[in-house]
Amino acid sequence: MAHVNHSLLLLLSGDLKNGFATYCRWRGLVESEHRIIGPEWQGDSFVGRTLLLYSEQGVGDALQFIRYLPMVAAKGGTIVLQVQPALVSLLRGLQGVSVIRRGAALPRFDLQLPLMHLPHVFGTTLDSIPAEIPYLHADPEKVETWRRAVGDVDALKVGVVWAGSPTHKGDRHRSMSADAILPALIMPGVQLYSLQKEPRAADLPVLARLQSNVIDLAPELGDFADTAAAISALDLVIAVDTSVAHLAGAMGRPTWTMLPYAPDWRWLRDREDTPWYPGMRLFRQQAPQAWSGVIARVSAELAEVATGRRSLA
Repeated sequence: MAHVNHSLLLLLSGDLKNGFATYCRWRGLVESEHRIIGPEWQGDSFVGRTLLLYSEQGVGDALQFIRYLPMVAAKGGTIVLQVQPALVSLLRGLQGVSVIRRGAALPRFDLQLPLMHLPHVFGTTLDSIPAEIPYLHADPEKVETWRRAVGDVDALKVGVVWAGSPTHKGDRHRSMSADAILPALIMPGVQLYSLQKEPRAADLPVLARLQSNVIDLAPELGDFADTAAAISALDLVIAVDTSVAHLAGAMGRPTWTMLPYAPDWRWLRDREDTPWYPGMRLFRQQAPQAWSGVIARVSAELAEVATGRRSLA
């Protein structure tokens, strides 16, 4: 685990080549309930064979690293992609890939590789991150349904996610309460929409109190295909470090991501943009648990956009 943590520090510092190499070298020694055993793909041609790629980590990781699929497909052969059930509907639209859910019976395969090992296989550096955005798209019919549901609103339509999964080991650092963020984003020229799946008990009275200032879309969000379509019907997504931020970034939608003082490795250090999602803006805490400064800055920037003094681009 010490070696794995060292690899994450290298990645956080921008040394992707050595960071991913160290991660892949030692990750197999760390127990994972989702690990699949079999010959590991080394990046060579697999024409005539079947490669099983699988999401060993979280949903956000899967959304981030499926960007490598076109590079994998260029090596030939058959690709099977195993992901979390909530992602299956969204990813079934990917060309040349058979998508199955985690937990389903595995088909016959010749080679396997976790998705997070793909950057190492392709020798990724900061300058060679595959960032052809968008690489994920919502179903057009679902998008039209969501546009009708959102309605003809003249105000800036902003989706908000303020918390991740409470079971995540770093959740207390990356998540905040609805009461901390939502009132600060209510302003003239802005209509807020909650994309927060399964709000926590303490958030429910806040949503009820804010009434039409925050329209709760969560009851209609069945899986990530629905969330992608909802995002397509909005103008901007403001989120903490969760899978929704990755989804919006992968779709090329305007996204503002709020980060804790000690962020996850993928957001690097001391920068307000990210090479993984060109166009995404990062708002960082200046001290541990100091969300107030982040919220104030996001609120001020949102007011600038709502009044037309600056664009989202």
